[in-house]
Amino acid sequence: MSDAVRTPAALRAAFERHVGRPATALVRAPGRVNLIGEHTDTSDGFVLPMAIDREVRLALAPRTDGRVRLVALDVVGADGAPEVDVFDVDAPHARDGWAAYAHGVAWALAEAGRPLVGFDAVVTGDVPRGAGLSSSAALELAVARAFHEAAVQAAAEGRGAAPPPWDAKAMAVACRRAENAWVGVASGVMDQLVCAAAEAGSALWIDCRTLDTAPAPLPAGARVVILDTGTRRGLVGSAYNERRAQVDAAAAALGVTVLRDASEADLAAHAPELEDAVRRRARHVIRENARVHAATEAMAAGDAAALGELMNASHASLRDDFEVTGPALDAMTEVAQAHPGCFGARMTGAGFAGCCVALVDEAQLEGFLHDVAAAYAERTGETPALYPVRGTAGAGPLDEPGG
Repeated sequence: MSDAVRTPAALRAAFERHVGRPATALVRAPGRVNLIGEHTDTSDGFVLPMAIDREVRLALAPRTDGRVRLVALDVVGADGAPEVDVFDVDAPHARDGWAAYAHGVAWALAEAGRPLVGFDAVVTGDVPRGAGLSSSAALELAVARAFHEAAVQAAAEGRGAAPPPWDAKAMAVACRRAENAWVGVASGVMDQLVCAAAEAGSALWIDCRTLDTAPAPLPAGARVVILDTGTRRGLVGSAYNERRAQVDAAAAALGVTVLRDASEADLAAHAPELEDAVRRRARHVIRENARVHAATEAMAAGDAAALGELMNASHASLRDDFEVTGPALDAMTEVAQAHPGCFGARMTGAGFAGCCVALVDEAQLEGFLHDVAAAYAERTGETPALYPVRGTAGAGPLDEPGG
């Protein structure tokens, strides 16, 4: 997010500068970090993410011609101007690039029967892209919220019926549909659901089958720290979809629809029938679901040490069984785990590159940030970005001072 648009007032000013009229609404949607429960959501499993205080923001005003015009303040062309995307709500078409997520949301909302009203918007954000912090889900939910606000305002002006009330879970499902069927990423519902339904100050336990959720407060005195390795990956072109296919193959061999319904005993009984890689993928998913349950118990008990050990075990499983870590993620996790102020650390997100997450003793936070950054730089020659985050609420209006 540009420093020039960090405040709501500055975002309004940017809208007026690029659009030529005042914005009538400001909306936001957060990124997320997954504390534990990686690659389980596509198997209807359990996850424990937290929406973070990095987000995508939109300033908008409805249009009367059914057209959407998005000005991406953070995507600058060769001429130094922000990139602009325009499409009709009944004719989305972009399938790649940042704009594909907005087009996909329009398609998915229309498919779900939601009334769509066009709007002008400027878009900005500070969720690192390609880092495993769900910048795409944040953009999807911010655009969905913008469509909702535009429809509410149009109805108030007598242009169409009022839309249904904002439903965080329904919007999460629609945005997941956009990512799966429009953009082409075989992701689960975790990212969109936490970005839509998180509660401020807590992580969010999610049952990815029922979409049941429950807040899970962090242990007292513990802070969550994002450890950005500076490496990036392309999600659609990565081995992510291959892992999904292997998980599905394991489920079929075990006689279940998804691995959520399989046990370690089931896996042991069918192990001779499975290729080694498929067996290890299944072992990760089955054990990771169990770790999520144990993590929620540790959080309820305020046991940071137990939660940290589970995070460490999750990383080892992602490295050895699911094989989605990589040199940078392993190096960052290892230097973090070695610090005396760290309860535990693991890679977070789809993997291969991007970020790790650590649970840190708040009393040793400053030393941890300094020492781990220095150790990672010495080991890899790369300069990382480390920043503490706090739990924030899901997508909604952007609060303005005095509002």
